[in-house]
Amino acid sequence: MAILLPGGAGYIGSHTAVELLNAGKEIIIIDNFSNSKPEVIDKIKQITGKDFKFYEVDCLDRQSLEKVFEENDIDAVINFAGFKAVGESVKEPLKYYHNNITGAVVLLQTMQKYGVKKFVFSSSATVYGDRGKEIKYVETMKRGETTNPYGTTKSMIEKILEDVYFADNDWDIALLRYFNPVGAHESGLIGENPQGIPNNLMPYIMKVANKELDHLNIFGNDYKETKDGTGARDFLHVVDLAKGHLKALEKLEKEKSGLYVYNLGTGTPYTVQEMVDTFKRTNNVDVPYEYVGRRAGDLPIFYADSTKAKKELDWTAEKTLEDMCKDSWNYIKQMEKNKGE
Repeated sequence: MAILLPGGAGYIGSHTAVELLNAGKEIIIIDNFSNSKPEVIDKIKQITGKDFKFYEVDCLDRQSLEKVFEENDIDAVINFAGFKAVGESVKEPLKYYHNNITGAVVLLQTMQKYGVKKFVFSSSATVYGDRGKEIKYVETMKRGETTNPYGTTKSMIEKILEDVYFADNDWDIALLRYFNPVGAHESGLIGENPQGIPNNLMPYIMKVANKELDHLNIFGNDYKETKDGTGARDFLHVVDLAKGHLKALEKLEKEKSGLYVYNLGTGTPYTVQEMVDTFKRTNNVDVPYEYVGRRAGDLPIFYADSTKAKKELDWTAEKTLEDMCKDSWNYIKQMEKNKGE
């Protein structure tokens, strides 16, 4: 019985594929390479020494998706497919609503048609919205008013999945709310390398360290709620996050049916300044930066309460901030080395 990974060639999907293969699971990856590159498939095989099926398929293409289900014995789906750039979602909301939500609905309809009812959803802490002074997010909180279309798509898909389970309790669903994944596989073969000006802090730091950009903008250094005035976030290593998906899948295999929600984070808020200073120290590289004004909608601090994941999934983030910085930089240096060969 195989695990289907839509978007499995992407940043988080590829790392999860590695963990699943290392755990002896059979996987099938489908991806349209809108957010990833074909060579990632070979790199996953190189890291694990294991083979698997791959289909170049878009989740909006119902006919091609059904072909995958017809040709394989699929037991569960871990869905990573979707656009994820917050800024782009604000500029092109219809693109995000169509791709992320319609793609998820087509996938769920196809699963239902072929009797596959185990589903792990790649959700986000953005579904909590702006909680005001509530800075430690717990799964018992209701979804909030999201601040961008990307977050809204995650929130709406969560609601769709709740309705699917309410209508048919045979479904077995886990909603994983990520906080801020960073880092790369220790091999340096897979990691995060967005095109253009990055949306997230770590890729931005790396482009400055690699002299692709001349400096980093730190948005706000006057937050009274944080230790050094810069914003604080719950950064976690992507490999820890990937292992959380394996734990969630094992939970579904054990429980047979249910609807579960888990935060995946370290539970520790690190400031932007801490991240920059740790990156410089760990990798012995300069990262010039400037303090600029706060961005509209940015919260001073927020982080996960991951107690439930520890209790029910036996999952805890183990890697340190130094690990995140070291592995991120190693990935970029490996890419530069490969370009020169």
